[in-house]
Amino acid sequence: MGRGIFVTGAGTEIGKTLVAAALAHQLLSRGEVVRVLKPVISGFDPTRPEISDTGLLLTAAGRAVTDAAIAHASPWRFAQPIAPNMAARRAGAPIDLDQVVAHCRAGLEGAGVLVIEGVGGVMAPITDQATGLDWMAALGLPAVLVGGSYLGAISHTLTAAAALMERAIPVAGVVISQSADQPVPLAETAAAVAALLPRIPVIEVPRMAQRPRPWEAVPDLTALVGPPKD
Repeated sequence: MGRGIFVTGAGTEIGKTLVAAALAHQLLSRGEVVRVLKPVISGFDPTRPEISDTGLLLTAAGRAVTDAAIAHASPWRFAQPIAPNMAARRAGAPIDLDQVVAHCRAGLEGAGVLVIEGVGGVMAPITDQATGLDWMAALGLPAVLVGGSYLGAISHTLTAAAALMERAIPVAGVVISQSADQPVPLAETAAAVAALLPRIPVIEVPRMAQRPRPWEAVPDLTALVGPPKD
């Protein structure tokens, strides 16, 4: 059975894909076998799969962005850029959380590391009855929580961390991804979060929106996964 890490967020459009892609790239660079999944994706444009979150993850993991690769990494794809349960309802294709969990568990088979990117924030609704928190709890994998540095981000990040810990989901680390607009320097926000989560590693990731392959410049995150297994 391989290892896995689940990348979640304190909100949407916060940097989860950048962090998940960076983890995949860095693990691959140190010689690990890496697999990536973003099982549920909203706002997917089938005419431009290479720029989708799924396409970026596959590229960072050294995989070709083919139709088959997209279908495997993201079986539940929806055009509407809204909450997954709502997007699924509009598409007439409700999501079964048990099937999502089973797909993730199948991805854990074999050697190496599986990097899973969630959708939206920690408690984004996946179905009408279940949230991302239920998904993560069912898998039991350690989570990397991505927060921002915008006004209010500290509270949002701490609330998301509290929700994870309440469900006994191990928090491997918190990544503070720099927001476009922030009231204080990135380091100050990260220090404030670290002071209130003293047992959890907190890593800063500067904004890299203009880079063609931004994950290649992200600070090392591999300590959040741990050393390679023999």
